[in-house]
Amino acid sequence: MELNEIIKPENLVYAKPGLMNDHPMHYCPGCSHGVIHKLIAEVIADMGMEEETIGVSPVGCAVFAYNYLDIDWLEAAHGRAPAVATALKRLNPGKMVFTYQGDGDLAAIGTAETIHAANRGENIVIVFVNNAIYGMTGGQMAPTTLEKMPTSTCPYGRMVELNGYPLKIADLLALLEGTCLVTRQSVHTAAAVRKAKRSLRKAFDNAMAGKGTSIVEFVSTCSSGWKMTPEKSNDWMVENMFPFYPLGDLKNVE
Repeated sequence: MELNEIIKPENLVYAKPGLMNDHPMHYCPGCSHGVIHKLIAEVIADMGMEEETIGVSPVGCAVFAYNYLDIDWLEAAHGRAPAVATALKRLNPGKMVFTYQGDGDLAAIGTAETIHAANRGENIVIVFVNNAIYGMTGGQMAPTTLEKMPTSTCPYGRMVELNGYPLKIADLLALLEGTCLVTRQSVHTAAAVRKAKRSLRKAFDNAMAGKGTSIVEFVSTCSSGWKMTPEKSNDWMVENMFPFYPLGDLKNVE
């Protein structure tokens, strides 16, 4: 085979998904968002739903997803993505609708919208990126910030007696009758990426089959907000985040 044949995308072991455009990514080095975007693009393409998918991105780092994935997008006010997705799916039941949200958005200002959409069993997918901090606006404490974890608004670490406990929002969502899949994944290793893609595919399949609400939480890093290198961020996540937010399925209704 000639070199020009070898380097064709269809002959490569790895190639950028066709749904990802050439817009330069703004995410910080080591950020998990880029890998998650890639997985979403691959799953949509694998399902042949490129023209039938609508994403909803609210405020936070997640809002820029529309820059990189060439699907239909609708922006939502901070925390309101599940409410917007509810309307989109009910008006367009044949469309594949998902939200893409951070922890400050989903588990703070959007708690009500998230819980009630899931409790109603809306046939949508909620992609939840949990890096335990407000990454976009200066590294403030989020509902998911761990105990003793320092942020710009709790520089000496989160104190339970002052700030309350970290919120395991996915565990709460798993208790609701309307959820059919609640799973916690990560993208810190190749093996984790493969598992995460399988979970995303199941979530989107569930939505199209009318099984209810699926939540895929990604335990993620924020090198800038955590003030660490990408390598140290991954290590810190494994050592500190995973014990409190263990990976795996919290609920899986077949």
